[in-house]
Amino acid sequence: MKSERNLLHAQRHIHALAVATECAELGARIRTIQLLTGLSASQLHQLFRHPLGGPRRGRHPDSREWYHNANLLCRTEASIIVVLFRRLASRGIDPPLALIGAYRHYLNFCKAQPRISFDRAFDLVAHTTGRWFVAARSFSIFTCPTCKSEYLTSLSLAPLTNHECPFCRLLSRHTKDPRIQAAYPRQTLQRDIQMFWISACWSKRLAPHPTSNSP
Repeated sequence: MKSERNLLHAQRHIHALAVATECAELGARIRTIQLLTGLSASQLHQLFRHPLGGPRRGRHPDSREWYHNANLLCRTEASIIVVLFRRLASRGIDPPLALIGAYRHYLNFCKAQPRISFDRAFDLVAHTTGRWFVAARSFSIFTCPTCKSEYLTSLSLAPLTNHECPFCRLLSRHTKDPRIQAAYPRQTLQRDIQMFWISACWSKRLAPHPTSNSP
């Protein structure tokens, strides 16, 4: 019995180290990795002690205020990441792995420099789901009544129109905004820009790199 417990502990530790390594590769800070894996800060500093291979440093992002002041492209991409996370999590994939999978696919299909960091994605998902360090949700996913896209917005809002939908706003501003044209070329701009992203990701083996959902 003791040997079985030791084996289970070892498997969990190996799994946590694998997740930590993936998070670091995606640019996560120590605090983010600590919350996702349960490893201590000292363990992580020891694991990533090499200055060129370690996680990012600096102040951890807080997405509650940032999202409301972010530009349209940032809000669009933030919504895509959270929706991808939710779809993966709904398959029964462990939340840390669902976040890694969602973020990797976001990077793979980014047409320009990613606007959302892994730490920002983690913070957005935490405030949407009430996980990890968050005691109460402050964001939610709503479905636009016009374009049917799912998008991120404040939990206190219950939009009845498409006024808050970043995908509708992106479509309406496409011909006027060079930044949007560069991010979303006309040939990829379908009726529903979110479904272009989601269907592309969904058809390309949408799954995180670790094959095991749990240790």
